Amino acid sequence: MNVSLTPDLENLIRDKLDTGLYASASEVVREALRLMFQHDENMKYKERLNPGATNGLSFADAVGHDSQGDQS
Repeated sequence: MNVSLTPDLENLIRDKLDTGLYASASEVVREALRLMFQHDENMKYKERLNPGATNGLSFADAVGHDSQGDQS
């Protein structure tokens, strides 16, 4: 499989390689994909726990509180 990356993403991969934590660009991409999968699974779990929260409706919105906890 061949993948085209933007220059910014190529630089990010090079930066990760320069840390010495990864031996190849493929390792960096695999780790990124694992993290993306984990994030997606976490979002599914959160949606099951609190339907609507990932759609921008939180409990605070529903009861009329702003982000500082003051009632609207």
